[in-house]
Amino acid sequence: MTSNGDLLDRLEAVVGPKGLIRDPDEMAPFLVEPRGLFQGAGLCVAKPATTQEVAEVVRLCAGAGVTVVPQGGNTGLVGGGIAFEGGEVVLSLARMNRVRAVDPINDTITVEAGCILKNVQDAAEAADRLFPLSLGAEGTCQIGGNISTNAGGIQVLRYGNMRALVLGLEVVLPDGRVWDGLRALRKDNTGFDLKQIFIGGEGTLGIITAAVLRLFPRPKDKITAFAAVRDVEAAVEMLGRVRAASGEAVTSFELIPRISLDISLKHIAGIADPLGQVHPWYVLIELWSETTNSGLRDAMETVLAQAHEDGLVPDAALAANEAQAQSFWRIREAMVEAQKFEGGSIKHDISVPISAVADFIARSCAAVEALIPGIRAIPFGHIGDGNIHLNLSQPEGADRDAFLARWSEVNRAVFDIAAELGGSISAEHGIGRLKLEDNMRYKSPVEIELMQRIKTALDPRDLMNPGKVVPGGRS
Repeated sequence: MTSNGDLLDRLEAVVGPKGLIRDPDEMAPFLVEPRGLFQGAGLCVAKPATTQEVAEVVRLCAGAGVTVVPQGGNTGLVGGGIAFEGGEVVLSLARMNRVRAVDPINDTITVEAGCILKNVQDAAEAADRLFPLSLGAEGTCQIGGNISTNAGGIQVLRYGNMRALVLGLEVVLPDGRVWDGLRALRKDNTGFDLKQIFIGGEGTLGIITAAVLRLFPRPKDKITAFAAVRDVEAAVEMLGRVRAASGEAVTSFELIPRISLDISLKHIAGIADPLGQVHPWYVLIELWSETTNSGLRDAMETVLAQAHEDGLVPDAALAANEAQAQSFWRIREAMVEAQKFEGGSIKHDISVPISAVADFIARSCAAVEALIPGIRAIPFGHIGDGNIHLNLSQPEGADRDAFLARWSEVNRAVFDIAAELGGSISAEHGIGRLKLEDNMRYKSPVEIELMQRIKTALDPRDLMNPGKVVPGGRS
């Protein structure tokens, strides 16, 4: 049996002295997730610089029976990239950050897993193309982590989530072999679509080291509106009206409650209320076109005017320029940041059919208020694809720790309602460690069995990111 010291020496021989972190203080940032919910422990942090080095690290760990926890930018919110067992090797992809190729004719970009999302966006822009994945952590999250968690963001309505943006993958398997599936094809009907089992797998089936991603034409016309709506039902109706008027031009459609705007105005500098009066609900709408003089502004003005006449939209502002559009988006972006100043927050990442959004919000808000009187429910997010982030701030003056201690109880109430409405307990954040038990509760036994069979087939010793997504042999 290889000793830990011997394994560390062998790993260092593969990745070099700069590619292996042994010092506990230097390892610390890799062992805690952003919200501080989990404090991990690991044997070391390996930072390979090539696919071959990743494969050799995994092969050495497999030979020693040591588990591996792949980690991207460590911006995840469910503990999927955190080592828990103490003897695990955290494998950071940060040094694998090259853009390997851009093919504007084929509308693809091939990147390594450690590429920062913003850098992928910039590389696409340099080729006059768009990579549409956009989310709050895009300046620090890595594309491999985005793929492993099937990330969503603010433009899923038009372009789809990460699963729809990947054409090919390169993956190091749990035994150290490399699957080269870096195909830049839109049609490949030669058997199982293997890449799909790794997308959203959170590193439990293998380590994504590179990907071929889809690119799109850059928009030449953008129309952004901030509109007050009568209620959530009116917001859902507005989504249908805007889509009918503009076709597939609707890129983003975000729901914003007044309470979140008030909190942002209170805590975040540079936020301004775009409308003159207070309203209970708002929507942020953005339309894109690949052509200039697209007629989208006229379409938006017509829809808003008719909705105002019908009592759905009491007031609205249409951005006159990019700066004003960005001020609208700043409201949306500031919401999560502002909640940190209001004490403890219990967060949910729910998806339901769009037709059930209003019902879910009404029922879940009522349920949590019954459990904890005075709780401040803040339902917001990507209403265009049915993804509601239900963040629950503690009652004013309440004890933060006592409030957060009821996390599981509150989750159960919210998750039960989502399940009854045919929804999911995780729309875009993944399962990781945080929602492992809940995933077992809400998925059918058949579905769990199928997932476990796939896990066992690819990783029979449960050496790859154990204890995440689905229980394996070590759980």
